[in-house]
Amino acid sequence: MKKLESSLKNMLLVLTGVTTVSVALLAYVNELTKGPIAEANAKTLNEALKKVLPEFTNNPVAESDTIFSEKNGKKNVDFIVYPAKNGEELVGTAVEAKSMGFGGELKVLVGFNAEGKIYNYSLLAHAETPGLGSKADKWFGAYDPAKGEQAVSHEESKKSILGMSPGEAPLTVSKDGGAVDAITASTITSRAFLNAVNAAYQAYKAEGGEVNGVSGASQKATSADAATGATIKVELTDSVSVK
Repeated sequence: MKKLESSLKNMLLVLTGVTTVSVALLAYVNELTKGPIAEANAKTLNEALKKVLPEFTNNPVAESDTIFSEKNGKKNVDFIVYPAKNGEELVGTAVEAKSMGFGGELKVLVGFNAEGKIYNYSLLAHAETPGLGSKADKWFGAYDPAKGEQAVSHEESKKSILGMSPGEAPLTVSKDGGAVDAITASTITSRAFLNAVNAAYQAYKAEGGEVNGVSGASQKATSADAATGATIKVELTDSVSVK
């Protein structure tokens, strides 16, 4: 009996030791990779900004504003607004927005020119079905100038949202009476994508914070969302950037 008790104690000690070492190693590895992961994400964002905006000379990431909602003391990031300037002239604004798609959250970066028309977009993250909803990364007209791809406007293709302004009318799929052709067999994803684009436009037009037409920076503002009871605020943020 004593031998059995001794064996159990030794096993517990060994297991405790292994667990402690494992936790310490995981924490160490996490700390080591935190910086490189942040830099990689920032580099990806900067590359996406170059795709979705007219040529700019400033650092949109460093000058970005975050629009967040606050409810029951909890803060949630709703949009991030990136002003693009050539010299002192505002040439466009990119807005990071999100919506719930068929497979989960869909995050898109929408670029608007100085007139508020969609210049280009980049699908930053999604969990849509491969070969179906995942086609949203290109279906609605996204193109990469660095690869020699050319823009195709909505006038040239009913799938494309390029050149459209959600300010004239919210973008909706043709099945719902709108002007945009949905992804084949992926109407839910298409609706979610266009919802994110429409929301991005509202942020661009300063829903929850007035966007300054000269600098592109949002004035700090606070308002109450009557529907949800959430407080909406705009803050100037300092973001990591990679040249």
